[in-house]
Amino acid sequence: MTEEEERNNPFRDSQQDVRALHNTPDTPQTRAPAYRLAFVDNDFMLREELRPVRLQLELLKPQMMLDERGIDSTVVLFGGARIPSPEEKASARTPALGELSKYYTEAVEFARQMTLRSLKTTGRDFVICTGGGPGVMEAGNLGAHQAGGHSIGLSIVLPHEQAPNAYVTPDLCFNFHYFAIRKMHFLMRARAVTVFPGGFGTLDEMFEALTLIQTGRMRKIPFILFGRAFWEKVINWQALAEAGTISPEDLDLISFVETADEAVAIIDNWQDLPEE
Repeated sequence: MTEEEERNNPFRDSQQDVRALHNTPDTPQTRAPAYRLAFVDNDFMLREELRPVRLQLELLKPQMMLDERGIDSTVVLFGGARIPSPEEKASARTPALGELSKYYTEAVEFARQMTLRSLKTTGRDFVICTGGGPGVMEAGNLGAHQAGGHSIGLSIVLPHEQAPNAYVTPDLCFNFHYFAIRKMHFLMRARAVTVFPGGFGTLDEMFEALTLIQTGRMRKIPFILFGRAFWEKVINWQALAEAGTISPEDLDLISFVETADEAVAIIDNWQDLPEE
């Protein structure tokens, strides 16, 4: 059966028309920008008026590819890009950052254990999902790689040159222009969220996810912070409750752990009770 016969509608395939462009006569009319097919015209697609279309495409492409891979649920790792591996601890920019290298090790072990669970579902559930970069993100993808499973990397275009870490599964490595759409993809399949020490980006991701859960825009899932001392130094959680800017029960949305084993136990024992 030919490709044309396999299609579900009788209309000409858009790819056929794209291929046909190579045989178009070269005339002033065919060279004009107006003559280009709209969906292969980069100048047109990058116009400011096309932002709504680009937002839609950036939401749709990873969604379709993850669906095609049969990935139903993920375990998200947020954390600092600057946290070194223990082998690179001595070269950390500050002694405090070097001490945080222990969480690189815990991220590797946590991702390894969760990926072993994922393999029992043939890689459909508990798939590790990181931001695709260095530091804690690299550790998460490394742990999944060591377990023999696949993992997702959701990269973002930044002003400085960068590439995804070497352990992201290549056909699950996505690149984003819009932070908002990237954060949607972090959470759309999330079965648990883990947050390791990090900076502005980690804080942004953490609080957006917490706000969605707190306001009922997202169902409750395990929300696990590695490193109680770090997080209680950076954020005075109790002061928020005492001031009344959050409810005391909002603090129950968060669990603090130090090790991968503790985090895995929380996920394993999670009671996902439906609302009445």
